[in-house]
Amino acid sequence: MSRIATRGETAHEPAASGWITLLIAAACGLIAANIYYAQPLVGLISADLGMSPGAAGLIVTMTQIGYGAGLLFLVPLGDLIENRKLILWVMGLAVIALAGAMLARDSLQFLVSALLIGLGSVAVQILVPFAAHLAPEARRGRVVGNVMSGLMVGIMLARPVSSLITYFSSWHMVFLVSIVAMLVLGAVLARALPKRQPPPAPSYGRLLLSMATLMRTTPILRRRALYQACMFGAFSVFWTCTPLLLASPAFGMTQSGIALFALAGAAGAVAAPIAGRVADRGWVRPASAFAMTLGAVSFLLTHLAEPGSNLSLGLLVTAAIVLDFGVSANVVLGQRLIYSLGAEYRSRLNGVYMATFFAGGALGSALGGWSYAHGGWTATSWLGFALPVLALLYFATEKKASTSPGIRT
Repeated sequence: MSRIATRGETAHEPAASGWITLLIAAACGLIAANIYYAQPLVGLISADLGMSPGAAGLIVTMTQIGYGAGLLFLVPLGDLIENRKLILWVMGLAVIALAGAMLARDSLQFLVSALLIGLGSVAVQILVPFAAHLAPEARRGRVVGNVMSGLMVGIMLARPVSSLITYFSSWHMVFLVSIVAMLVLGAVLARALPKRQPPPAPSYGRLLLSMATLMRTTPILRRRALYQACMFGAFSVFWTCTPLLLASPAFGMTQSGIALFALAGAAGAVAAPIAGRVADRGWVRPASAFAMTLGAVSFLLTHLAEPGSNLSLGLLVTAAIVLDFGVSANVVLGQRLIYSLGAEYRSRLNGVYMATFFAGGALGSALGGWSYAHGGWTATSWLGFALPVLALLYFATEKKASTSPGIRT
């Protein structure tokens, strides 16, 4: 592991100070939020732009497609192009896309803008390995955990924030506020982030082809990506369907109440820095098993009371926190391992890792919507329970030695 882990690290790269880590964490949260602002506003946006109910789902889908494409085609450039410059370029694309969404007067313009918002939001996945580059090996898990906590808070707060802004103004204002935030953030990052020039790398085409090779020849990358695909699939099942459950006659909650419920899940983001410290101590295996178990237990909690009761609502809130804790912890544990494979691979490794579990999340959303329509929360919760259990069963086949990263070339 030692030869691989240190390859591409350079002594002259500046260490991540507490201020820089905090800045990158905040940047990750603000940028990641762009992906989720439109989710609670689908009905309003589609009605304003004359979209049919059947086509309204494209508002979210196009952003997800753009983000997935960015993970595969833009994030690997972090192994080729000076990182600070690349981050600012990709953020610039996000600003243009947000402006297009804000000014959209027809569905085509908005959907194209949504695609580009997803593409530009992958700046967050260039920032995370950038933070790992700046961190010394002994503190890398802690730094990545702190950065990921910012990202998770951004994801969880995006929906209630956009709902609140729209309540007082309009959905157009959500995108305007985000544009201002991105411009201010870009100016700060341009001044505060150190430059980082990657070591010599293959051409862009060979860089992309190498991602498939990395997935095929690196067992720990493949395993951690698939573990997290199951966990993020369960996360998507829960957060796709609980708003439907809370709005149902059993609970009868309003949109503002559902937004407050979403805030509770943000508490699970505290797991990220804890997981980073645990990983730095070498306790990845037991922590991974614990995180995946939490994912399964969270769905069981929702069966302990009759739907609609105060106890049931309290258990749903607890389940949200427990699930988000497990998902946040597991993603950081995986990142701590794969980022030790070598600095010259780090952006590509992150692209493969994120693209794989993002696909698991997209599948979870689709299956969750289908299961809720056909079997209500009972069927949906058992689907959510099955995904972390599947990860645990696969985890049980992992040999202890396989947690020592290595790339077979």
